[in-house]
Amino acid sequence: MAQAAKPIRAMWSKTFSYDLWMESIGIPVHKGYYIGDLRTLELGWWEERQCKAAFFQLMGQEGVSSARVTEIAPGKTLPPLKFALDELVYVAEGRGLTTVWLREGGPKKTFEWQSHSLFLLPHNHYHQLSNMQGDKPVRLLHYSYLPLAMSAIQDPSFFFHNPYETPDLVSGANGEFYSEAKLIQGQGGDELLGLRAFWYGNFFPDMRAWDKLDANRKRGAGGKSVFIQFPDSELSAHMSVFAAQTYKKAHRHGPGRVIVIPAGEGYSVMWEEGKEKIVVPWHECSVFVPPNRWFHQHFNAGGQPARYLALHPPMQFHGHAEKIEDRAKDQIEYPDEDRWIRQKFEAELAKRSLRSLMPDQAYTDRDYEWSKGMGKQ
Repeated sequence: MAQAAKPIRAMWSKTFSYDLWMESIGIPVHKGYYIGDLRTLELGWWEERQCKAAFFQLMGQEGVSSARVTEIAPGKTLPPLKFALDELVYVAEGRGLTTVWLREGGPKKTFEWQSHSLFLLPHNHYHQLSNMQGDKPVRLLHYSYLPLAMSAIQDPSFFFHNPYETPDLVSGANGEFYSEAKLIQGQGGDELLGLRAFWYGNFFPDMRAWDKLDANRKRGAGGKSVFIQFPDSELSAHMSVFAAQTYKKAHRHGPGRVIVIPAGEGYSVMWEEGKEKIVVPWHECSVFVPPNRWFHQHFNAGGQPARYLALHPPMQFHGHAEKIEDRAKDQIEYPDEDRWIRQKFEAELAKRSLRSLMPDQAYTDRDYEWSKGMGKQ
C-alpha cells in the first residue's frame, strides 16, 4: 500500500519537525516565559517510557533546545533508552541511580545522584534511570539539542534505539568517565566576564553546594561564576552565585539557554530592546529562558545568596557581538539602566522588610570595583 504523501511545509514555517514529534507524544507541552517549579509541574503518562513526563518549550527555545521533565515513581526503574545525542540531566528532586553502557552484554557504569546533581548522558549509549527512594518520586530535567538535530533528520527513529555504535566513551576512558570534574586553567572561559578557566567533567554532585567559583566582576553584584564543559561533547553550562539584596547587570545573548534556579529567591526582568519588560519570579527549581537577543537582569530579593544554572545552546547560538570591544552593546551598566529597575528592586525588598545592599557608587562609577566581601557564600 502506498504511503500517504506528507503535507507541503509552509515556507518560513516556525513549526519544526521537533514540534510535530513533541506534540505527537500526547503528554503536556508547557509554554510561556517561565516554569514556576519543576517539582510541581503538571505531567502526563508516557506509555513508551513508562513514566510521567512533560515537555516545556518556553519562548526563546523554539527550534534550538529541548527540555522535558521526567518523574520516576518511588522504587521504580525506567526501561533502558538509547539516545543518539548528548543529554544533560539536572535533578530537581530526589535520589537515584544512573547506569550507562554502550552495547548489550558490555560493561556498565553506575553512579548515584541526589537533588541538584548535574550529569551528562553520552550520545549513542544506553542509559537506565532508577529511583532509590521508596516513598517519594524523583523529578529530572532533561536538556539536549534535539530540535536542531531533527531539523536535519526528521525521522525520530534515527535518534532513539538506533543500532549504530559510537566509540565506547564510558568504559574506554580508564573508568574515569564519571570521576570528579577537573579545573582547566588558562584557556576557554569567557573574556567578557574576565573568566579564563572552566571545570571539565560530566558529574557534579550538588550544584546547590558547588563552591569552586571564580570572581565575575564585570557582571556586577560581586558575583562568582563557574563555566562547565562536558567531555566529548559540545554541550556546556555555567552557574553564577550572587549576594543577597543585590542584582546583576542587564545583558543579552542568543536563544535556547535554559536557566534553572538551584537556590535563592528573587526575580528576573526580560525585555526586547525598546519594548515592555516581563517580570519572571523565581525560587528553587524555577526555570526560564531569555528569548533571543532580549536583555535580561537577575535580582536577588532574598536574605541568602542566590544561584542560577544556565544550560547553554550550541556555540553558534551564543549571540554575543563578534568583537570583544563591541560587546558593550550586549550589557547595560548600572549608571545607564532604566530608573524603574532600581525602584522595582527596592520595592520588592521592602515587601520582605529588607533593604538594598547595592553601593551608591555603583550607580555613578562604571569602573566601580566590587569589594571582595560581596558575593560570599
